[in-house]
Amino acid sequence: MSEVMAMEGVVEVEVYEILLDESVKAPVVVLKEKNGDRILPIWIGQAEAISIAYAMEEIGTERPLTHDLIKLIIDGFGAKLDKVVINDLRDNTYFARLIFKMDSTVISIDARPSDSIAIALRTKSPIYVSEKVLKEGGARAEQ
Repeated sequence: MSEVMAMEGVVEVEVYEILLDESVKAPVVVLKEKNGDRILPIWIGQAEAISIAYAMEEIGTERPLTHDLIKLIIDGFGAKLDKVVINDLRDNTYFARLIFKMDSTVISIDARPSDSIAIALRTKSPIYVSEKVLKEGGARAEQ
């Protein structure tokens, strides 16, 4: 957890786009380094892709989707999602941490990157990727 808490060795990213990988018929969320040209594609599920797209386009729904509900719970407890950190890549699977602050308490929770991104967009929280993950799974954006 100390690696996640320290902001050394991480890069802030933003959701650049969501694509469909035609070869496997799966959505891909593409994260782009805020102050650089590196990108990180992460293959995600259909429901998470829709949730991320709704948040990006600020599309509301009549009733809260799961990630909207999570935001309401966070707000209801008076907590703040301080940041999301995509911190590991093992066996072609990405790992992330949700870092919450509640008063003086910091809580780090394991989560899937796709869920973490969907929640971060709704809470307007920054998203970071570790340098290690960017080196292993990232690429350079085409100019």
